[in-house]
Amino acid sequence: MRVAFVSLFTTHHGETSARVRTRRTARQLVDRGHDVTWLCAAWWDGDHDTFSADGITYRGVVAEPSPTRFAAKLPLALRQADPEVVHAVNSPPGAAISASAAGTLLRRPVVVDWWADRDEDSPASYRRVAGGADTVITPSRTVKTGVREYGAAGDAVRVVPESIDFDLVESAPVDDRFDVVYSRRLDRHANVETFLLGLAELRDRDWEAAIIGDGPERAAVERAASDLRIDDRVTFLGETPIEDRVSVFKGAHAIARTATREAFATDLLWALACGCVGLVEYQAGSSAHELVEGRERGRLVTSPQEFATAFVEASERPHRTVDDAFAEYDHDAVLDSYLDCYREATAEQGLL
Repeated sequence: MRVAFVSLFTTHHGETSARVRTRRTARQLVDRGHDVTWLCAAWWDGDHDTFSADGITYRGVVAEPSPTRFAAKLPLALRQADPEVVHAVNSPPGAAISASAAGTLLRRPVVVDWWADRDEDSPASYRRVAGGADTVITPSRTVKTGVREYGAAGDAVRVVPESIDFDLVESAPVDDRFDVVYSRRLDRHANVETFLLGLAELRDRDWEAAIIGDGPERAAVERAASDLRIDDRVTFLGETPIEDRVSVFKGAHAIARTATREAFATDLLWALACGCVGLVEYQAGSSAHELVEGRERGRLVTSPQEFATAFVEASERPHRTVDDAFAEYDHDAVLDSYLDCYREATAEQGLL
């Protein structure tokens, strides 16, 4: 299958969760033998229009990342690429709108992978994206609800979650230094306070905690741990490769997720697959609760006191290092879901 990815930015311009998801999907399609072209702003040196890396052909539609110029030049670039399916991202929305219009003229289905809303994008543009795509893919039901509020038909929106390497989960060694872990970028949405306050409720118990990740709020989180007088039992690991994170997850009893905004809680998924009990503070803007609802080794909490109680209960459960229930999130299984979306969109287009 010939797939054209439409994303002004690539991971070569800087990594974000949405761009990493797009790159991973593109690379996995190449590994399956599909022909992948990525229409983007040029990120390589020289005056050549294309650049190949990891089996992906990157085509520079514009020399600099200009959303307006990119959207304007996209229809011709799509005609030249001649894909069987177009895979666009929702932001910047102008490109997805342009891709949908071009897809209608070229009779090619357009699938929009909608990671999350961005504050700088207008609701009016998002309504056009939601209404123009043949299929919208979201990482969670929480994001799906938002997309439907923009006007997308319910049967046109499919949830395709983030994926993990389940072979790595099974094969990684165990690092048993910590009882409970918090793992996420430490930004303004991280909300680590619930985690730390819950731990402070348990000063009289024996535990060791790790906080994995870095970001602009790290210094504030470190000060909070010190103010609560638990900094001698909380280790800040900073940015940590996924192989090392998995080892820490396999050694811990519990994983905490308290962030206020989360399109998909990827590290929570990794930790649950590694046998951790998931302790999730429900937040209206976060999808993390979706990963633990209805699961025996999961608990929703609403306060530091509830977190403390749930952590004690989790520590009394049998320790696990692998949970086979999460094999359904393996990279291959999730890629099959993408391919199903492509095939269904292509079949429906053929009926028009």
